[in-house]
Amino acid sequence: MQTKAMSFYSSIDLLPAGPPKQFPSLQTHLIKFSLLLFYRCMIADEMGLGKTVQAIAVAYAFRKEWPLLVVVPSSLKYPWIEEMERWIPELQPGDINLVENKSHTMGISSSKVTVLGYGLLTTDARPLVEALTRQRFAVVVVDESHYLKSRNAARTKILVPLIQSAKRAILLTGTPALGRPEELFMQIDALYPKMFGTWTDYAKKHCNAHYKYFGRRRQWDCRGASNLDELHQRLSRIMIRRLKAEVLTQLPPKIRQRIPFDLPKEAAKEASASFAEWERLMKGMGSGVVATDNPFTQVMSLVTQMYKQTAIAKAGAVKDYIKMMLEAEQLKFLVFAHHLTMLQACTEAVIEAKAGYIRIDGSVPSSERIHLVNKFQSDPETRVAILSIQAAGQGLTLTAASHVVFAELYWNPGHIKQAEDRAHRIGQTTSVNVHYLIAKGTFDTVMWSMLNRKETVTGCTLNGRKEYLKADQGDKDKWEFLNFADAWTPGEMVLPLEGNEGSVKDDSTTRISS
Repeated sequence: MQTKAMSFYSSIDLLPAGPPKQFPSLQTHLIKFSLLLFYRCMIADEMGLGKTVQAIAVAYAFRKEWPLLVVVPSSLKYPWIEEMERWIPELQPGDINLVENKSHTMGISSSKVTVLGYGLLTTDARPLVEALTRQRFAVVVVDESHYLKSRNAARTKILVPLIQSAKRAILLTGTPALGRPEELFMQIDALYPKMFGTWTDYAKKHCNAHYKYFGRRRQWDCRGASNLDELHQRLSRIMIRRLKAEVLTQLPPKIRQRIPFDLPKEAAKEASASFAEWERLMKGMGSGVVATDNPFTQVMSLVTQMYKQTAIAKAGAVKDYIKMMLEAEQLKFLVFAHHLTMLQACTEAVIEAKAGYIRIDGSVPSSERIHLVNKFQSDPETRVAILSIQAAGQGLTLTAASHVVFAELYWNPGHIKQAEDRAHRIGQTTSVNVHYLIAKGTFDTVMWSMLNRKETVTGCTLNGRKEYLKADQGDKDKWEFLNFADAWTPGEMVLPLEGNEGSVKDDSTTRISS
């Protein structure tokens, strides 16, 4: 089969006449490799290596078999269309159909290319699903395919059959597994059904699946990891994976630093009380002595509370840190956060410092995000990008920044590394300094340990070796300075967003409709 693929490649006019002929040699090599993998593969290059351009070129190689379906996070619909128009100039305006809502099905049957966001693939989207099925797409491209990690999600149940029925399929993701091997199965099964056996077979072999008791309730636990070396070898048959350190030798380094600091006295006292309650619940679960039928839910509720409590407790220090960074003239940087309360505090800091900024969270329309990105990239007066980890942590290029600040941590290393690589990617000309602000004695310390445990699992699975979020302890002057930060109280009103007239309720988390 590989000889057949090589013969096919040698006879095909891979790239259109025009800008795509100017592909860097690295991307041209990866495009060839994609075609050798029997026309169905996962391009899992590390973030920042140009997966979008590779996928467009491979899809173009099969243009005689179109129609083409492109499924992306809602925030990336317009960037994808812009890239396709750039690299395939022969596409006419009417050739690309952007599906805007679940009833927008008329253009699907008459367009060469259909683009839609994950957010439309829901249980009540029957007319849309029927139209997509009738079209019989021969070529399907799925960006950020880790969105298919849940076997029970509606978008997975809708999209996997479309991928399986297509003659050609390309899945793109820099983080195939955000934290555990179980997140890989549906992506594998979409490309090659039953190649790794049934879900039960896969879970037993690679997820250390077993029955576990949570209090008195027995549950099938497949959150573990096992036989990772074998899984890595099996994945290499269907997955292309390149790391920046291996192929972009000229890319400036990424330097991580942890900036630890103490909380104000009252906030530290609250954090300590929450930890005591958490330890009590965990001991109860371990001994089987619990007060409820579902102690796991009780623990997760407390964890969520501690996560938000940490955001509020450290917000004052984060504000001071942002203002300190703004004292360095011409420095441009990104600030990532999760809770709206923290995004609000970061926004207040920039406004109080009278600095130019953009802000992208789940309330900013997809069509507006690309304009905000262009503003940050081109305007020297726009010095800060305040970003939701969920809404802006993927698919955006923000290489004008030389520093990345994490005001908060997140649940898995995949999202964290994706966010880092908004700045550390092709086009970056300086080293990228990543600062993690860690409040001592809070949920931050738990999350940092958890992130590194998960990173060892995903590193073994995807890259064949143990990896960690290596971060040196930052300058003593920086973290001692933060020890004197004042406490911060969330205001009742979220400040207006740059480039967005609407407002959002500060109800704990930022969500993106994708």
